[in-house]
Amino acid sequence: MKTTILALDLGTTTGWALMGSDGQITSGSQSFKPQRFEGGGMRFLKFKRWLTDVKQCSTGIDLVVFEEVRRHVGVDAAHAYGGFMGQLTAWCEHHQIPYEGIPVGTIKKHATGKGNAGKEEMIASVQARGHQPADDNEADAIALAYLARDRQTTQEA
Repeated sequence: MKTTILALDLGTTTGWALMGSDGQITSGSQSFKPQRFEGGGMRFLKFKRWLTDVKQCSTGIDLVVFEEVRRHVGVDAAHAYGGFMGQLTAWCEHHQIPYEGIPVGTIKKHATGKGNAGKEEMIASVQARGHQPADDNEADAIALAYLARDRQTTQEA
């Protein structure tokens, strides 16, 4: 069964990759940095609206996968990640789209063979597949899309 997968590297700058049922990937990086006079919750409302826009511009989303981060360098990053994850999971539930968090080390190991690969190695791994990511967030999302597809292929076999 071919499915459309939305892969996300959640954060103030969210990396995203939409893999169609044909295996083609559209990807990018989207900033949700709050504007000067906006409240702290505006980034999450913008994120939710952006998710809906992505869904409307595609033929539908069958699965959402996101990078599951277990520890953050700072408290602000942890709070932002939790907010994005809360919005994402609620949005998926509302639209009845299955979702799954996949640990960072699992994504890195699948992409590079090393669970502790650095940003440059992750970028190089998706460049080797013919992509030109704008940043490491987009590279991580592309790598995650391939992992999700390969897992589905394995489950179907």
